[in-house]
Amino acid sequence: MTSDPSSPNTTDLDAFLSAAHVDAEVFELRPDYRALLIAVAGIDPDRNDQTEATEALVAVAEQSAKQALAASAVEDVPHVAAWREAYREFGAKPQRTRNSLEALMRRAEVGMPRVNRLTDIYNAISVIHQIPLGGEDLSLYDGAPHLKRAKGDEPFDTVADGETVFENPEVGEVVWCDDAGVTCRRWNWRQGRRTALNDQTTSALFILDALGPLSDEALTTAANQLVSHLEQLGTDVRTARRLMSPVV
Repeated sequence: MTSDPSSPNTTDLDAFLSAAHVDAEVFELRPDYRALLIAVAGIDPDRNDQTEATEALVAVAEQSAKQALAASAVEDVPHVAAWREAYREFGAKPQRTRNSLEALMRRAEVGMPRVNRLTDIYNAISVIHQIPLGGEDLSLYDGAPHLKRAKGDEPFDTVADGETVFENPEVGEVVWCDDAGVTCRRWNWRQGRRTALNDQTTSALFILDALGPLSDEALTTAANQLVSHLEQLGTDVRTARRLMSPVV
């Protein structure tokens, strides 16, 4: 961001999103892939009157997961199955490293995790609309988001035994990055610590990952519900969005 990242205006948000990039190699791997990026600013970290609304949204997500999994196994949910296939295509084992949608749906059936209000909101939207969805602190980004196939030397910060450690993605792995390193490994498997949302976050980036089974209309519906909840978190919340898809 070129201005104060703690309170970017709408122009800044649009500029940030316009610099985002998805490599052609990713679209070659999955021509049906689309990424919907939403940047938001003006979140009030002291706004705590939406706790009940967030809990209600999470409860809807938990019930949605129960209903979906009563009808089929989680691996047979169409969008989960598509992401399992995509993981195999770049060499990951979906049984060992599950896409974020599958991991959440497995947990949601017995109770969604509670992390912080922003994470709880986007996790709930992810399950309700059956779409992998990630969120990160925009002020902690170094440059614009970039989805690519890894060279294998990019740094990724995570936690082991309670301590921050650095690791590298596998060569060819699909990763989201900024100029400082990997922000999310295996497309939508595990996010890094450096850009994680927290209770003091005032600006954020959300990424909705879609494959063929999810229509553009369904993708937009999920985004609209996410934005609707975000707009309740401050009196001056501003958002911008960008859909990234293959050029045809």
